[in-house]
Order: sequence, then C-alpha cells, then structure tokens
Amino acid sequence: MTVAPRRLESYVCGSWTPGTGEGQLLRDAATGDPVARIDSSGIDFAAVLEHGRRVAGPRLRAMSFHDRAGMLKALGLALMERKEEFYAESLHTGATRPDGWIDIEGGIGTMLTFASKGRRELPNTRVLTDGAVEGLSKDGSFVAQHILSPLQGVAVHINAFNFPIWGMLEKIAPTLLAGMPCVVKPASQTAYLTELCVRRIIDTGLLPEGALQLISGSVGDLLDHVTGQDAVTFTGSASTGRRLKAHPAVIANSVRFTMEADSLNASILGPDAGPGTPEFDLFVKEVTREMTAKAGQKCTAIRRVIAPRAHVQALVEALGERLGKTALGLPGDATTRMGALASLEQRAEVRARIRELQADAEIVAGSPDEVRVSSGDAERGAFLNPVLMYCDRPFAATAVHDIEAFGPVSTVMPYDTPEEAVELSRMGKGSLVTSVFTDDPAVAEEIVLGAAPFHGRVLIGNRASAKTSTGHGSPLAPLVHGGPGRAGGGEEMGGIRGVKHYMQRTAVQGCPRLLSAVTGRWIEGAPALHDVHPFRKSLAELRIGDQLVTASRTVTLEDVEHFARFTGDTFYAHMDAAAAKANPFFEDRVAHGYLIASFAAGLFVEPNPGPVLANYGVDNLRFLTPVYFGDTLQVRLTCKEINPRANAEHGEVRWDCQVSNQDGAVVAQYDVLTMVAKHWPPEAMA
Repeated sequence: MTVAPRRLESYVCGSWTPGTGEGQLLRDAATGDPVARIDSSGIDFAAVLEHGRRVAGPRLRAMSFHDRAGMLKALGLALMERKEEFYAESLHTGATRPDGWIDIEGGIGTMLTFASKGRRELPNTRVLTDGAVEGLSKDGSFVAQHILSPLQGVAVHINAFNFPIWGMLEKIAPTLLAGMPCVVKPASQTAYLTELCVRRIIDTGLLPEGALQLISGSVGDLLDHVTGQDAVTFTGSASTGRRLKAHPAVIANSVRFTMEADSLNASILGPDAGPGTPEFDLFVKEVTREMTAKAGQKCTAIRRVIAPRAHVQALVEALGERLGKTALGLPGDATTRMGALASLEQRAEVRARIRELQADAEIVAGSPDEVRVSSGDAERGAFLNPVLMYCDRPFAATAVHDIEAFGPVSTVMPYDTPEEAVELSRMGKGSLVTSVFTDDPAVAEEIVLGAAPFHGRVLIGNRASAKTSTGHGSPLAPLVHGGPGRAGGGEEMGGIRGVKHYMQRTAVQGCPRLLSAVTGRWIEGAPALHDVHPFRKSLAELRIGDQLVTASRTVTLEDVEHFARFTGDTFYAHMDAAAAKANPFFEDRVAHGYLIASFAAGLFVEPNPGPVLANYGVDNLRFLTPVYFGDTLQVRLTCKEINPRANAEHGEVRWDCQVSNQDGAVVAQYDVLTMVAKHWPPEAMA
C-alpha cells in the first residue's frame, strides 16, 4: 500500500498552518520514495514578524539571562529524550546514524552549551555591561558605561539543507538567550526533519508563544517587512546570499545580515609529516572522513588537500585505497559507511561541478558516473561514490580555487615550500576553516599565522591531540563559526560573542547614581549604604551599594618577614633593601601583594556563621601603589552585583574591594566573589 506523503505545516502566529497550494514533493534521498509536500502559500508574512515582535519579544525581554538559559537547558533535555524520533526521520535525508549524530545530538548539545554558558558567564539581569566604566570628568560626577540590550525585532534564520536540526538550533540558541524571538526557514529538501523538531519544541510548552515560528516553504515577501530592529541570517550559496543581502529593505533599514556561504576549505599536510609519521596517517584519516561524512555535504568539509610535492603520490595512493573501501548504500544499513546526497538534483549539481573542476584537475580515484552501492538502487537514490582529483599546477589554476562541488569531492594540490602552502590556502578567497597537520612548532607558527586572516577557524592536528581533537570539520559552540570573503564574512556561535550579535551596544552617559540604576551594578561615585555588616545580609536583604569601611591595620617589618618565611616568597624586593631601592618602581623594601590581599580579607571578613557561604574567587586583582613598612591599610568593600541562582538557595555576589593607605592612595583594587544564601538563618531556607 502506498502511503501518501505528509503535508508539512508552518507554525506561525500561534498555530500550525498548511499552505494553500499543491506544494513541492520531497523525496527520500536514498530510495526516491515520496516523504512530504511543502508549501507556504497563503501566509501573511508581515503578520508573522509582527507576532514575534508584539507577542514574544516583550515576554522574552522580561526574563533574565539566567531565566532564558534555564529555558534552553530544559528544552535541550526534552529534545534529547526525543532523539530517536529524529534519527528515524533523518534517514530520509540520506544521513547515516553517525551523520545524524552530528546534526541531532550535535545540535542539541550546542543548545545545552549555550544554556550552560548563559548561567556561568552572564549575570542574572536583563542588560549586559560591556567593558569598564569610562570616566569623563575629573571629579567622577560624569561617567559612561557601554551596555548591551536585546534588539526589539525578530531574527529570521534562513538555513541550508545539510543540517536541518543543528543548523536551526545553533542559531536559535544564542538568539533566544539574547532575548530575541526567531523565525526559522529551513531549506525545502530536508524541511520535514526541521518541522518535526519544531513540533516537538512547541509541544514542550517551554517557549513563550511566538518565540519560535517556522516557515515551511518560501519566505514570500517576508524580507519586505524587516526593520532596523530585526536580524537576518543566511546559510547557503553565495549567489543566493548576495541577493538576499542586497534586498531593498535590508539595505534601507541597515538590517543586521549574517551570511555563511560557499567555502573552499583547505587542509595542509606539513613538510615534516611524510609517510610513516603519525601526522600523515591522521591526515589521510581526516581527509577521508571529511569527504564521506554527510556524503561531503558539510560547509566545513575539506575541498582542497594541500600537500608537499614529495608526498603527493603516497598521499593519493593512501586516500584512494581508503576511499575505495567506503561502503555506499542505504543509510539505515549497518554496513553502510556513506549515505546518499540530499536529492537527485543535488547529485546532478555535484556532477556538473566535477566537470568544471576537470578544467584544472584530473580524477585519480572514483568515478562520478559509475555508482557502486552495497545496498539500495543506484539510480533511484542520490548516491555518488567519493571522487578524488589532482591538480598538478595549482598556482596556474582557477577552477579548483573558485568552484565548490558540495559532495564527496576533494582536490589534491602540491606545494614546494610552506610559503606556497599558505598562498594556496589563501587562494580560496576566504573560508570557514583550514587545518594543518604537523608536529613541527615552526611549521605550525608559519602556516597558522599566514593563513589565519583568510579563515574563520584554524585547526592544528598532530599526534598529541589525536585522541581528543574534534577534527577539522566540527564547528563548536564556544568557537566562532564563519569566515571572511567568499565564506560570507559572517560569524556565528563563539560562545557569548554569538549572543551579542542579537543585542544593541549603547554608550550611556550620566552621573554614577543613575548609571548604577540603569545597569544594576554599583559604580564608583554612586551612593553607598551603611548599616549592618553586609556579610550579615542574605540575598533577600542585600542591596547594590551596601558598603563596609573597615578599621585600619599597619604593616610592619615583622609582618613581611613572617609572610616570606611562611609562604616561601622571598623575592628580593621584599627582603633586600639595597636591591629594592635599585628597582625603579620602589623606594625601599615593599610588602607582598598577596599579604595586602590577605590583610584586606582579615579586615572585611565577618567571622561568624552567616549567609556568606563561600568565597569562590577574585577577579581583576591589581596592585597600584607600593606598600612600605609603617603604612596603614583600610578596606572599602561594596556590594557591586547580585546574581541569584534559579532553582537554588543561594546566588553569587560580586564585591568591589578597594584597599587604601593612610594618604588615601589606592594600593589594591579587585572584585571579591562570594556565594550567599538567599535566606538566613538556616531554618529560613527550608
């Protein structure tokens, strides 16, 4: 019995909506069987954007960074519980189980990483401070602080077909963490997997309504309605990306536009990494993996294989042998090592690009026209065996540096010096990633520094990191993903850097009191509050600006010499008067900096059990003025920032600690970080 293909729906304006037209038929990449129909006709795209701005935007912005991070964590865990459903649907895309892992668990893992970084690296506030306070007047009455606040529009994410889940989640995670709603438009070929994932996201009820909308099909006139508060990201071909970037509304409204486009990524075999070395074997393994994972349909796949001329023949033989053993077939079969391309149309596209590459290169392994499969139908499925090409004169060639065959295709090209290797890597005109396999520090330095300006990421592979390296083709949430030039000039992920893409940086000027109110962080010159010792206050009682000015303590010769004996720190400036006076920074023997910090703690600590549970660090410690014997120290400790933890009975408090001498000169400045109970005494925490 023939099962009718399911009709994909868009999730817009609070409901699942089918298109009003017949739509495009989507087929299983490996079998050719109908899977789904996709159509977005009849959607009011202006209303979609307005729904996100009006309904979801205010709700997301009302949440703190920690609230949004907790939301992402819960969502990621919920999706991980449903991963087997995604794996089953992923088979239709031609992806094997390992291919699906990159897309499914890689995408969910990226979301969970952003959730973790949001909790660990962002304050529990709704605004970020960016950089230090800038003094604008001599008396400190006029200062400035850069802040970051969420854009008040919608982020439109237009994604490629090769990663229907990861491509969505790696974009929406930093967007939602920033406090901005999203509209996702997946590429049609594999949109059925994205649609299933969005259904399960909506089913959880974890997101505010309108925070995530889905367009299954064309975006119609959506871009006609974007404003300067919106953002657009695009992953796909450079030609399409340039067309979208030049859209009149995008240009007229200076809409933030991030593009990830064609990328002729390179991998370089170092001159020291000849046959018989671990690096040579790692290189062969890595090139093979990048040619065959996702059937070569990765934006980070190795397209250009750059190797010393002396090692080229051995390399081609090793790659040809390894690629020849790659079992091509149905993605669900246990023996299959490489699945199908996304569609028959995609296979035809790759074959056409191979013919163009043959203007500069010859095929040395595989055949684009003779498909050999271990299972499945070679004609009904979009199968293509790996094709390795060789370009003997790469500096005289153009096609190998201009044309990307988005499939299991790579071109080997020789170099004679490391300088030539760098130049060949640059001839791709900008890419997402390049890699160099070497165990020679000098080679690593020369190639990395030479290639870095032309690539978004550079991986160094060698024997020391072989077991732990994530490899050439793996974008990671903490690292930037993007590249200059033909790669689109964009940048995604990169940890909290990616969150800031969806926020506006604003310089705010004014008096410390009002800037402190705006930022939720105490600023020097803002009012201070003096009553009970601030270490006696729980989070429920503590206020920004709570301050303690301590008693004083005089530093003696005995203090310094005891500290030196006790710690073993007998640096000459503390112990030898003649040597200290010869130092241009000192007039005599000086106290240890860490002795000053220790004395400061002794002055400001409240010793009895109380709401301060632990000291977990010191940030930005600076010693500003030498301390000599007989100097008297005093501490001013001010509550600078309060970050309650969700689902916990404590939070973090950042204290501004300033240590001064008898003349009022600041000798040390730093932030003290403590864990503080939300309520005290302990019975109040129950």
